[in-house]
Amino acid sequence: MVTQAIPFFMVDDMSRSLTFYVDGLGFVMKNKWTPRGTIEWCLLDLGRASIMLQEYRPGRKPEGVRGVGISICFNCDDAVGYYRGLLSRGVAASEPFVGNNMWVTDVTDPDGYRLFFESPTDVPEETKLSALGN
Repeated sequence: MVTQAIPFFMVDDMSRSLTFYVDGLGFVMKNKWTPRGTIEWCLLDLGRASIMLQEYRPGRKPEGVRGVGISICFNCDDAVGYYRGLLSRGVAASEPFVGNNMWVTDVTDPDGYRLFFESPTDVPEETKLSALGN
């Protein structure tokens, strides 16, 4: 009966987060909630993947670091190509490496959430992209 799981991130600054996710990562806004004239919640899509963002209301932000121990992994056709696109848009992304038969690159959003982008490969485990002369 379940058709999709959508990560839901609470954020400090919606404008900053939207710049990161839309302009930087390439997400597209599919829905939004603007009860006070600004976006307080939104649904973003990237290919067939989705996330939701909601800005904390004043006085409701919890103490401490968010997202510790949680990994959000996005499967894609070409993680190395996506990595190159991220760099061209000024997004700091980790150098792709091979782990679990997947090219893996990751980014950290403005609120500290880590996002991984992965694609299948037959390149040997633990190979870094730079080792291939790319």
